[in-house]
Amino acid sequence: MDLTQGTEVEKGKRAKRNMLYFGIISLIMSFAGLTSAFIVSSKRPDWLAGFLVPKAFWVSTVLIVCSSLVFFLAKKSIAKEARKKTSGMLLLGFALGLAFVIFQFIGFHQIIDAGYHFTGPTSNVTMSFIFLIAFVHVLHVIAGLVVILVVIYNHYKKQYNANNYLGLELGITFWHFVDILWIYLILFFYFFR
Repeated sequence: MDLTQGTEVEKGKRAKRNMLYFGIISLIMSFAGLTSAFIVSSKRPDWLAGFLVPKAFWVSTVLIVCSSLVFFLAKKSIAKEARKKTSGMLLLGFALGLAFVIFQFIGFHQIIDAGYHFTGPTSNVTMSFIFLIAFVHVLHVIAGLVVILVVIYNHYKKQYNANNYLGLELGITFWHFVDILWIYLILFFYFFR
């Protein structure tokens, strides 16, 4: 198939999807590098083995999975021209995403309450890695929340309908990615300790 075929609109949509996928692949490579460094560093003699993943991280996992499900339903709703339902789903998904970020910071406080800090005399390489990886992920979730805010704004400006909702679709695809990425990270932290 010749990728240069199609109307200008089709080419534009294809280009936007490809840019999103390129960005996602870049992020996958970045987090693969971070988790690989985690594995290599686990051979150090000062590595903290058997640490517990903060309970708030598990709560945040449920929240982000629920938000992805809600955004999936929002996409289905706009495809059926159910604008009011789409609005509710977008707002609920955004609130769940915000709750995810809040519980991530609660998880950071739980790590600190357990006596570990990112730097300083009470830090160790294990917890520093967990802080770093989780915080970098939170930054991407915050970027996703900004994207969802733009999607919500465009939805209220009636820029999406059953035949044209590419922006909503791309925003939700990015959100699904940060969701799947977090599931990978929480399972990685749990099983590779």
